[in-house]
Amino acid sequence: MTFPWHLYLMAFIYFIAGLNHFRSPRMYQKIIPDYFSNPKLLNVISGIAEIILGIGLVIPMLSVYAAWGIIGLLIAVFPTHIYMYSNPKVRMGLPKWVLLLRMPLQLVLIYWAYQYT
Repeated sequence: MTFPWHLYLMAFIYFIAGLNHFRSPRMYQKIIPDYFSNPKLLNVISGIAEIILGIGLVIPMLSVYAAWGIIGLLIAVFPTHIYMYSNPKVRMGLPKWVLLLRMPLQLVLIYWAYQYT
């Protein structure tokens, strides 16, 4: 069975994004809302999840589960987008309109992952 290149692209994106949690941990910890405790641990967990899910997408036995996992992860990290939009200290210099556009982009990413469930 062959997988479309879109699936490999998605797997690559999540794998690299997961690695980036360890390359630039402070950037990710900064955007975790204050009401969550232990941002360091949450960053590690989300980074590991992205790496595992990215790998799982290209393993036929696991790809459906990985796609569902990505959907769950995208829903779980959505509060970071609201937090960045509403808190000027964590915007990373991005204009509000860019941060606002990121929110519906999450729906596009969820739809993309859903294509492989």
